[in-house]
Amino acid sequence: MDKLTALFNKQKVFHKPAVQERIRLLKNLKSEIKQHEKDILQALAHDLHKSEQEAYTTEIGMVYEEINHTVKHLHKWAKPSRAKTPLTHIGSKSMIMKEPYGSVLIIAPWNYPFQLAISPLVGAISAGNAVTLKPSELTPQVSKVIGMIVERVFKEEHAAVVEGGVDVSTELLKLPFDYIFFTGSVAVGKVVMEAAAKHLTPVTLELGGKSPCIVMPDADIKLTAKRITFGKFTNAGQTCIAPDYLLVHESIKEDLLLEMTTCIRDFYGDQPETHPHFGKNVSQRHFDRLSQFLSNGTIVTGGQRNEQELKIAPTILDHITWEDPVMQEEIFGPILPVMTFDSLHKAADMVKARPKPLALYLFTTSKETEVYILDNLSFGGGCINDTLMHVATPYLPFGGVGESGMGRYHGKESFFTFTHEKSVLRQTNRFDFSFRYPNAKNGLEIVRKFFK
Repeated sequence: MDKLTALFNKQKVFHKPAVQERIRLLKNLKSEIKQHEKDILQALAHDLHKSEQEAYTTEIGMVYEEINHTVKHLHKWAKPSRAKTPLTHIGSKSMIMKEPYGSVLIIAPWNYPFQLAISPLVGAISAGNAVTLKPSELTPQVSKVIGMIVERVFKEEHAAVVEGGVDVSTELLKLPFDYIFFTGSVAVGKVVMEAAAKHLTPVTLELGGKSPCIVMPDADIKLTAKRITFGKFTNAGQTCIAPDYLLVHESIKEDLLLEMTTCIRDFYGDQPETHPHFGKNVSQRHFDRLSQFLSNGTIVTGGQRNEQELKIAPTILDHITWEDPVMQEEIFGPILPVMTFDSLHKAADMVKARPKPLALYLFTTSKETEVYILDNLSFGGGCINDTLMHVATPYLPFGGVGESGMGRYHGKESFFTFTHEKSVLRQTNRFDFSFRYPNAKNGLEIVRKFFK
């Protein structure tokens, strides 16, 4: 692990580049990604069986959007900003300087292994940091491509990729980085935060949890079914913001499930577990874990397994209770448990009784219902009458709350996540207020007039 320490020491003394240089590097990064699009797509197909359309849309296209947005606005974000000065500080000027934290560690997950590695990298570089990027060992081909791209764009002391397993992550977390950005499970997030606490290192934790999807009786059933099916089964359900369970009003449950069954067949055919556009579970361990959930409740559709390719067909489970194993952890796979409610208040109470989710989706045409849910439920982010799409805009900050994470990024928020805002007061020398000093005559009386 001496190599890790040597790399850390190199990056620790790295001098932040000027804004124009950061823009040049981000443009070079985009150019390099474009040159290796085919390699990225092939790696994603190998590691996760992602189709070209899904891979480009959710991995490469989102990165392009992130880079374009950052390049366009970086000069404005990085510029020192003026702050107001109170009467007590008359004659002085206040400003906020934007400086990088310094050395940053980014630990990326396997479910969107390209996008969730490069997007935070863009934020860290835009702020002027040096970056050590640790991609997931569960997607080795993607990790190799990321390493090649980063090596071609950046000097090692500026940004470098470190491959390896849990042992490498453990060693990296022992080093006193200035900032840590982690995307992954709640359990590992706690390990990361504990390690960071030893050095008082600030962290962003992008975690997960059980994200509800609430469907009201006034929802457009056909469109709702299509959008839930898309959001749940994209990337074979291995999406941190996928609808984890369905809360549907009892009066429309049968109609909605029938429409979703039709959508699944339209999207992935009669045998989704063999369909080339339907992804695989990342490992045998995950496949086995998910397979155990298939005995919960009653299978409405799906349940077929292709163990050779580690695929489980999109599955809907009905007659589920909160005590079932499938409701005890984040599913992170192509299985959707269904529960019903008979009033909006009861649906909200069910969500409130559990840890705050990373995402929440509500399908309704009622403004009153929308306002009630948004005012009464806490969650990281979400959509009204859609799924997943809030994560695809650089204008909306993305992040969790409570157990689903802390901190946020995307667009402007990515820059500020990796930026320390340094407050500076420039005081005048033309005059001085003597009443602030200990020996001032009537000093207290004057101070009381200012702070009354």
